[in-house]
Amino acid sequence: MEARVKLLENVCFVGETGSGHAVVMDGAPEGGGRNLGPRPMEMVLIGAGGCTSYDVVTILRNSKQDVTGCEVKVSAERAATDPKVFTKIHLHFVVSGRNLLPNRVEHAIRLSAEKYCSATMMLAKTAEVTHSHEVVQEPVAAA
Repeated sequence: MEARVKLLENVCFVGETGSGHAVVMDGAPEGGGRNLGPRPMEMVLIGAGGCTSYDVVTILRNSKQDVTGCEVKVSAERAATDPKVFTKIHLHFVVSGRNLLPNRVEHAIRLSAEKYCSATMMLAKTAEVTHSHEVVQEPVAAA
């Protein structure tokens, strides 16, 4: 896996992935940026949320659960001093679908946290990572 990050101007960068995608990252105005994109540390949280969401949806679908939506709200706290690592991260999953079994949702989240999600496992080296969830049952269409 490879990526490249290139300075555009001031503290605005473009990140390019090995798979051919690009994203602009920028700093806050008080840090010399123009707020043209997310902060790099916000990208870390988005990456962790995306990694664990991918796991949860895949695990649930493999267990024949009819998942129609998955949202993860990620909140984090950082250390007050440099390098200002994340010290606490909470991931709140809202999983929706038809006839979802709540115990399978909980199991999928636990598997992601304990076995599959490399992003949150790396972050757990410096941060306390916690999880919560809710299941939203959608009506089954009449036949």
